[in-house]
Amino acid sequence: MSLKDSGLQLPKGKQQYGQHFLSDPNYAMKVLEAIDQDLKNVNCLFEVGPGKGVLTTHFQNLPTIDFYPVEIDQPMVDYLTHHCPTIADQIIKADFLKLGITKTCPNRQIGIIGNFPYNISSQIVFKVLDNRSAVELMTGMFQKEVGERIAAQPGSKTYGILSVLTQAFYEVKLLFKVPPGAFAPPPKVWSVVIKMRKKATQPFIQDTDVFFDVVKTAFNQRRKMLRNALKKYEAGFAQINTKLLHLRAEQLRVEDFVEVSNQLETS
Repeated sequence: MSLKDSGLQLPKGKQQYGQHFLSDPNYAMKVLEAIDQDLKNVNCLFEVGPGKGVLTTHFQNLPTIDFYPVEIDQPMVDYLTHHCPTIADQIIKADFLKLGITKTCPNRQIGIIGNFPYNISSQIVFKVLDNRSAVELMTGMFQKEVGERIAAQPGSKTYGILSVLTQAFYEVKLLFKVPPGAFAPPPKVWSVVIKMRKKATQPFIQDTDVFFDVVKTAFNQRRKMLRNALKKYEAGFAQINTKLLHLRAEQLRVEDFVEVSNQLETS
């Protein structure tokens, strides 16, 4: 029985889930090539928002990797189950943001891929950061604005919290841009494919809670010099390089934020 005969037509993308399905085979191949380069470093792979399975079908027969497409929308789960029967038992119907990925793949080297739903793409990055001890790799499609923030460098207007926290633990590359016409339905903006590969040498951070808070507090008042933005840490300023205290958050490198947070934590 064909897909048409079964009545399982591809469901329309739902705005509530930020669904824009990748439909251009040329861009799909470029994404797959970017992912394939690093699969040797993972043994458990999650695909977030598999859509109509353009990427999914490529990964359904990996001999050394446990593969789990994660889809929240039941009609899409039904479509994928019919379209990719060999991995029907591996499809997880869940909100990826609530999924315990280290429980699904305990003591594994995890990779995360996908054409990420626009409405949760930043949250997916923060989930990766929360699980950075296990997540080796993430390659995915982001709304252009979000992708540029992840990859931004000091001094740029897009450099911010997401840039610093991600780049502290991962090597980040913006690989290529994707036009709206490569999707169905087409979004109103361009997309980019970002690769995040965990750094071989992780930074020495005394207290990650302090580090995260320093970065967030500094950028929440990004136009102020650090000494004014971090007033609540004033008692520890004597330990910090005076030059850094007179810079704005957008002027500090990732390693500067690590230095500042470590000195505040030990003061």
